[in-house]
Amino acid sequence: MPKTITDQNLRLLIDALVAEGKRVVGPRAAGTMTLYAPLAKGEELNLGELPRRSAKETFFPLCETILTYERDKEGVRVTDVDPGTIPGTVLVAARPCDVAAAPVLDSVFSWDFKDEFFLERRRKTTIIGLACTRADDACFCTAVGLSPNDTKGSDLFLTPLTDGGYRCDAITEKGEALLATHASLFAEGDGTPAPLAEPSLGKLDLDRIKAWLDTHFEDPLWGEIAERCAGCGACAFLCPACHCFDIVDEGGETKGTRRKSWDACGFGKFTNHASGHNPRDVQPQRYRNRIMHKFKYYVDKFDQRLCTGCGRCIRACPVGIDIAEILSAIGTRDQEPGTGKD
Repeated sequence: MPKTITDQNLRLLIDALVAEGKRVVGPRAAGTMTLYAPLAKGEELNLGELPRRSAKETFFPLCETILTYERDKEGVRVTDVDPGTIPGTVLVAARPCDVAAAPVLDSVFSWDFKDEFFLERRRKTTIIGLACTRADDACFCTAVGLSPNDTKGSDLFLTPLTDGGYRCDAITEKGEALLATHASLFAEGDGTPAPLAEPSLGKLDLDRIKAWLDTHFEDPLWGEIAERCAGCGACAFLCPACHCFDIVDEGGETKGTRRKSWDACGFGKFTNHASGHNPRDVQPQRYRNRIMHKFKYYVDKFDQRLCTGCGRCIRACPVGIDIAEILSAIGTRDQEPGTGKD
């Protein structure tokens, strides 16, 4: 049977988790923005708007050290960073478009190589999702097969109620354990759900879009779109599902660190070879790869789409490129085969 929790008790739950030594991450005010950030107390939880950056930083930090090295007369010592030191975490009040990206990223980080840093964070994190009751013109989760109350990726899911509290549904064993451990903060019951958000863009024919991408690797559309693209990478850095990274050694001859840092396929030198050759040396090729990766390559490889319709790329693009408009346009284009080779 579902349970309910008041807004006050939700904040007390955060206080209790912090007191247990958990790292608690949730929407928090940061100047004029809201960001997913560590919470020191429940009062800091800010549920007014979608955080500007996605929740993927909970599992995939912007930059992290993976080893250190030191060289002296006795030789070179390399010390791996122990993923076991990653703390237990609770991600609170994460929106469905952010939460749904976590299991999508699981596929690539556990594919031919298992990224223990990402996977350890996933293992040690309990996710409390929160349904959306508001949407703006950039939201399009329903267009990519999700919804404002999609529970995909959540361990415990909160649905806002008309009385200001939340219905709580345990989705996984992690969610059930959290409910059991803090049972005194929850009440039996159901409640009346508040009206859900209504994204302005309905469902897209994603199969038709995929079919067009399969046969239109070379198409004038890519040049038309990318005439405006500045290659700034804002779309990739804000996206819940983009996951490109670079690994660089930083330091000197005697000591330093090896660090993993975010990268983006829209950057001019992302595919630059040591020889100087760049197979994607102009922006239309790079933007084509962004769309192909999200709606063709990832589907071919993992049978999942690499987009959750959060709309952050639309809001942040300095030149007004709208991925939802691009997908809508592709969905109406002639399906006659072009050149589909990669």
